Amino acid sequence: MSTIELPSALYFIQERTASLQKHNRISKATYAKYDVKRGLRNRDGTGVIAGLTNIGNVVGYEKVDGVKRPIPGELYYRGYRLTDLVHGFLAENRPGFEETAYLLLFGELPTAEALAGFRQILAAQRPLPDGFVKDMILSAPSKDIMNKMARSVLALYSYDPNPDPVPGDLAKELCKAISLIARMPVVAAYALAARRHYYDNDSLVIHNPVPELSTAENFLHAIRPDSSYTEEEARILDLCLVIHAEHGGGNNSAFACRVLSSSGTDIYSSIAAAIGSLKGPRHGGANRKVMEMFQYIEEEVENWEDETELSSYLRRILEKKAATRDGLIYGMGHAIYTLSDPRAVLLKELAGKLAESKGMAREYDLFQRVEKLTPGIFHEVTGSDKVMCANVDMYSGLVYKMLGIPDILYTPLFAISRITGWCSHRVEEVFSDNKIIRPAYYALTPEQEYVPMKQR
Repeated sequence: MSTIELPSALYFIQERTASLQKHNRISKATYAKYDVKRGLRNRDGTGVIAGLTNIGNVVGYEKVDGVKRPIPGELYYRGYRLTDLVHGFLAENRPGFEETAYLLLFGELPTAEALAGFRQILAAQRPLPDGFVKDMILSAPSKDIMNKMARSVLALYSYDPNPDPVPGDLAKELCKAISLIARMPVVAAYALAARRHYYDNDSLVIHNPVPELSTAENFLHAIRPDSSYTEEEARILDLCLVIHAEHGGGNNSAFACRVLSSSGTDIYSSIAAAIGSLKGPRHGGANRKVMEMFQYIEEEVENWEDETELSSYLRRILEKKAATRDGLIYGMGHAIYTLSDPRAVLLKELAGKLAESKGMAREYDLFQRVEKLTPGIFHEVTGSDKVMCANVDMYSGLVYKMLGIPDILYTPLFAISRITGWCSHRVEEVFSDNKIIRPAYYALTPEQEYVPMKQR
């Protein structure tokens, strides 16, 4: 009996490319025709108001007589300016991430006694369940740490004796949130160890969390084979975690978390969805794209100090003729911030402190030049009059590089920090008088008559 060779899935699909494009692409003009706010964005790029929150507030402009006017950006955590929090932790020379997590979850700054108790709970929750590392991380390693983090969070559902939310039980929901916040850095570190071992042929090195260490200290202890780190490195990383912890309910990952939470599903599903969102290069993955872009710049621009040569290269990036050839200068521009992104300002300060001691002052100066030159070149090439500033991704990757952190951990570090905001938004969504989030879509396809198979 002869056999029929089946076409590969890819070949089968490629033969139908024209049909796919016809039935699956909606043009910008069509969105404009029906006055649909693409990406839930207003025409000026700001977000459509889709909810209320007490957690984070992002400010990039003010209204004067109904007209929006650019102002220096501010970010508030539960009403406290992020800049004040970071400078306060610096002045008092102590770690601030755990205090920031407490503030976001409980809505107020902790007393010394409350903070000590919170740190003890985090320390107790850091170890993963028995068998989890072997069965869920080492037995199925992933090249992408974010992928492994999402899968691990989902898997933790199976290790929770009561994983589903109990209506009205805020305390139990917070317990699950704190446990995930404590375990996220451990999962990321172990996922890195598995990747190094199975894909890079390195020795498998697993370090157990140390109870008395902070989140930043434990992470550096876990990812380095010899567990070594300096006080300055831990301090800078801690502040990076503070800076990335929250950014309002409308950012893509927090909104994804709130969308799932509004359905009544469990916290593990909601946080896994947020991780998947953050992984994208248009969101948290942009920090790696910034460093990839700068690698091209450093290799292809002969004189970094020559602003004429650098400007020419940036122009070519926007024209899709250089770097990744997607027409984007990563690390520049934001939907809300106009004159400045406070997170970028703070990270730039941290990068400046590290640059001299790490021998990377020349590279740091290059980043500053790109930040300075891009707005003018962008306006020249695109004709847009949008006010543009550096965003959080411009300097975060550079700081991590100075700390000797592998680039595959840049976005996972974002998740390790931002889970505090996600959990806070989930709790607010679940325990507020909200409905399931369900926006409307206008259907474009006209009604059609069924055609029998023999007539097609």
